[in-house]
Amino acid sequence: MKHRRRHFLRSAGLVSLAAAAPPAFLSRAAASPGATDRDSRVLVVLQLAGGNDGLNTVVPFADDAYRRARPGIALPEAGLHKLEDGVGLHPALGGLKGLHDEGALAVVHSVGYRSHFRSMDIWNSALPGVEIPRDGWLGRALDLRAGADPGAVPALAVGTGALPLALVGRTVNVPTVSDLNAYRLQPGPAGDKVRAALQAADAGGDDQLAFLRRASASAARSAARIEEIATDYKPASEYPATRLAGQLKTVAQLVAGELGARIFFVSLGGFDTHSDQLGAHAALMAELGGAVSAFFADLRGQGLADRVLLATYSEFGRRVNENGSLGTDHGTAAPLFLASPALTAPGLHGAPPSLTDLDANGDLKFATDFRSVYATLLERWLGFDSEPVLGSKFEPLSVV
Repeated sequence: MKHRRRHFLRSAGLVSLAAAAPPAFLSRAAASPGATDRDSRVLVVLQLAGGNDGLNTVVPFADDAYRRARPGIALPEAGLHKLEDGVGLHPALGGLKGLHDEGALAVVHSVGYRSHFRSMDIWNSALPGVEIPRDGWLGRALDLRAGADPGAVPALAVGTGALPLALVGRTVNVPTVSDLNAYRLQPGPAGDKVRAALQAADAGGDDQLAFLRRASASAARSAARIEEIATDYKPASEYPATRLAGQLKTVAQLVAGELGARIFFVSLGGFDTHSDQLGAHAALMAELGGAVSAFFADLRGQGLADRVLLATYSEFGRRVNENGSLGTDHGTAAPLFLASPALTAPGLHGAPPSLTDLDANGDLKFATDFRSVYATLLERWLGFDSEPVLGSKFEPLSVV
């Protein structure tokens, strides 16, 4: 039954929104610009979909093993944005280097878990032992706060199409929004199935019916709220003409308009770089760095940057050695980024990966369990209790 709930939400598009240019500006009653109270903080989760190559993102240029393993795709030291401890950012990540220099970027080395083929579901659910997860880690966190503010939109997926598993909850329904140019509710390709389920519901189907009604109500509330956000929103910085930049611009507009959502989810795809990696990966790094840099410049200009933390993740890393097609195959541990002017400990965190001491499968050994990062975001940033969400206690990082 609950698995079918997820199917309705993700394939029917029941709570999908393509938001519109609205007529009136919202007041910023929820929090003053620059506020850092936990109740006003916003988390933006950015998925790098496809398995980002961490070694060509945060590059261990001082390690000779890096160039031996990658004679065709190792990045020249001269073009890197050097940090410390013999590592540097990809040449196209100048935007992130700027955040680093401002004390607004943390790099967490070697994040992962034991190698597993269900990487996407594990990262999104934070439940490695559950074969078919029915909810996600953010959805469970929102469930704990369900009812605290019945009229609020608790979270939003921006530009993702189907609702990501990470945001699927048991009681809270999270809408998706594509952009702010053509507002309308979308019934989705399986709308007839949804309507049939509602019409055919009997006493035995009350649970399913109630779930679908909650999803519809959530979408309607989101629609009404988003429709109020100003048409005359003016970003405080220029955004690149990329898809990710468009998603983050929408997030900035909704934060500025005080939608009330605490969590936003955006995604950048294309990281499954099995062949001819250098060019494709460079383009992705440029899109990532340019969009995130513009996003925080916009937030700073509006006095909102201290309220927002952006966290990246990718469902797995890549192998140490390049393959015969000048690409990299699926691996394990990889770095992730945390960006916010409110970080208390920017810089490098965790042990950098050893490129010679590998696991039994020849993959990098992870040094930081990804659930410790989630615990950090939930407890230290949002003020949520992470233990019931993650199923156990994981020590947060000293980043915020």
